[in-house]
Amino acid sequence: MRFMVLVKATSDSEAGILPSGQLLAEMGRFNEELVKAGVMQAGEGLQPSSKGARVRFSGKSRTVIEGPFAETRELVAGFWIWQCASLQEAIDWVKRCPNPMPGDSEIEIRQIFEAEDFGEALTPELREQEERLRAQVEKANARS
Repeated sequence: MRFMVLVKATSDSEAGILPSGQLLAEMGRFNEELVKAGVMQAGEGLQPSSKGARVRFSGKSRTVIEGPFAETRELVAGFWIWQCASLQEAIDWVKRCPNPMPGDSEIEIRQIFEAEDFGEALTPELREQEERLRAQVEKANARS
């Protein structure tokens, strides 16, 4: 099972305050453990929402909303993609993680849909397209 592990934003991360050298070192050690265990597939920090935008959909209409966004507790400051045997394994890894923020913080864990989760709605043609696109993305990532 794959999981997206979301590091929730705080007022500090939204203000663009970067982590300390000590926290970067602690996170580096934690990421090394994840890689050695075959858990980590990707992981990145995100710039504050002031450098982003949202696109709101309503029928055929699209509205662009420039950041920053007010509700910090709803924002994400970083993420990992992990391969774990279960939600419990992902929880156990998160509990070993250094606190990603100087004060109180929160990490959310969400399982990623896999092709088989869609059952018959994912026709053989759609499955073939999904596999082809995934292969193209992996090839492009290998080049960069």
